[in-house]
Amino acid sequence: MHCWAPKTVKPAKPNLLLVHGFGANAMWQYGDLLRHFMPRFNIYVPDLLFFGDSTTKRPERTEAFQAQCVMRLMERYGVQKLSLVGISYGGFVGYSMAAQFPQAVEKVVLCCTGVCLEEKDMRDGLFQVADLDEAASILMPQTPDKLRELMKFAFVKPVKVVPSCFLSDYIDVFCTDHIKQKKELIQAILKDRQISNIPKIRQSTLIIWGEQDRIFPVELGHRLQTHIGEKTRLVVIKNAGHAVNIEKPKEFSRELKSFLQSSSVSYSSQPQQPKYRLFSVT
Repeated sequence: MHCWAPKTVKPAKPNLLLVHGFGANAMWQYGDLLRHFMPRFNIYVPDLLFFGDSTTKRPERTEAFQAQCVMRLMERYGVQKLSLVGISYGGFVGYSMAAQFPQAVEKVVLCCTGVCLEEKDMRDGLFQVADLDEAASILMPQTPDKLRELMKFAFVKPVKVVPSCFLSDYIDVFCTDHIKQKKELIQAILKDRQISNIPKIRQSTLIIWGEQDRIFPVELGHRLQTHIGEKTRLVVIKNAGHAVNIEKPKEFSRELKSFLQSSSVSYSSQPQQPKYRLFSVT
């Protein structure tokens, strides 16, 4: 697994894990946030399996397996306690980390992540796509027109005029690797999913949602708040879609700061780490 990590870890700072969703790469989704949180946190930004430079020969495709791999990566860095932010698919992974490793995960931020969706929601028409194949074709665009369609789903006000050559370059760089495996990740999220089988996490949790999210409707945010119950707060940001972190960066970072910095805790870490290291998690 590939991960961006501090060149020098400050033991007095708390640790913050940023988990990306489907998109360009981890740094593309979180790059603007780093300047807000680097002074106060030791920040770790991994590439999930089949994104960026992270891969595996193992057959598992569930968010639970992704969570286990990320946790092992953090252990290799010597991180014993952490808070985390998960965007979209990254929220599925982050939620699973909080459920599986409650002793390690302190605070949780979940952004536009449909953890409480159910398999029947697709049949019942909750989503604006007909089936998983259509969802995969949008989330993993292979043509400029499909990328424009994704932009319309992700943003309330997408950029209207983008040359096809730019979109094609974006697709070549970010959307052509591990297509089969990424489709399997999408399928694994929905397969046999029922709220009754989703564990409840007990960490203090902030849920952030774009009011006009067309990928995971805001109804799923209310479901998630109800499912977790205590210690949970839902913030719905107006005039924002699924890419709320990009579309409303000031509001997004303000909510994160208020939540994550409210009562920072010092965590244990190794004293030195390079900018990034590659680990084989088997």
